[in-house]
Amino acid sequence: MGLSYALAQAAHSDHSLKDRDLIEAASAMSASYERLVNSGLHYDQPLTSTAQHAVAARVEEMLKQYRDAEQKQLGYSRLRDSDVLKALVFLVRLGQGRTSGRPKSRAFIDFLFAQFPEKQSTLVAPEDASSRIIVP
Repeated sequence: MGLSYALAQAAHSDHSLKDRDLIEAASAMSASYERLVNSGLHYDQPLTSTAQHAVAARVEEMLKQYRDAEQKQLGYSRLRDSDVLKALVFLVRLGQGRTSGRPKSRAFIDFLFAQFPEKQSTLVAPEDASSRIIVP
């Protein structure tokens, strides 16, 4: 859940992202984690664009926050790299299933936005404040 939330946050912060960017970033991260799980080598898959770097950084930051929270509460981290790999592969498959395959498709991003909508501000603009008052 946290990894898909990180993808949604990345898409909220950069509106020029397309489905392909999210899927390729998750694919590269899953290849890196697969290598880490199978051989123990820390080798990052090269990403082609800065947008994909930003998405990967957001996902890595979410993983770091989760591990820090576990460390703080339990005293150790139970999250294994193999579990992260499984979650990343799931996200890649979910993205490939939700996208139309076109270069500028945003169907997967729209799916993520539906799952994690942006919170609306609780403060109301002055012009909207007058419409909320009911006058008898």
